[in-house]
Amino acid sequence: MPFPTPDLRIDRDAVLWSASERDRAGRPLLILLHGYASDEADLFGIAAYLPLEPVIASLRAPIPEGSGFAWFSRFTNVAGDPLAGNADAAARAVLEWLDEQPRVPTGLLGFSQGGAMALQLLRLAPERFDYAVQLSGFVVKGSQPGDAELAESRVPVFWGRGTLDDTIPTASLDRTTEWLPGHASLDARIYEGMGHAISPLELGDISSFIRGNLPR
Repeated sequence: MPFPTPDLRIDRDAVLWSASERDRAGRPLLILLHGYASDEADLFGIAAYLPLEPVIASLRAPIPEGSGFAWFSRFTNVAGDPLAGNADAAARAVLEWLDEQPRVPTGLLGFSQGGAMALQLLRLAPERFDYAVQLSGFVVKGSQPGDAELAESRVPVFWGRGTLDDTIPTASLDRTTEWLPGHASLDARIYEGMGHAISPLELGDISSFIRGNLPR
């Protein structure tokens, strides 16, 4: 039976923060979005390799699945090709959570499904985000209300992937390769010998990209 997607909600108690509420005031925000069947602790481990200025908030995806959680369920989607409505439902849950936070410069960093979510969030609310890091992910099919604005504003996007990554279908990668240059100020990196993962070299490039897009 397909997993229902309406009214998804981020678990506020599950969010991992890199700073106490008192120490977050006035600092930029970086939202981490984990991959399929993982959880909020997965990407939180890379926080030590990222710039210190942003407060990091690692979110848990809203759909329990496998040994962890998913942004959109494998029972209602083909890998790499989620239904746009399912991706929208998860993105709206993130935006609802974000509306509760102080308005500060905000970036996104997502891996795999989380990378698709980072781009979907840009497409739904391009005015809310200053940059996005999309790792080993893809762009969801179809058009979105924010696509035209993104084509004008060219929000900075880092797209990293490995030459040995066979997790995301070729058609989804081709779609992303075609879409991103027309909708972002793109920094695309391909890492030799890397699979569906994040390498130390890539972490260094991510850190430089984020630092270059923080408020001066």
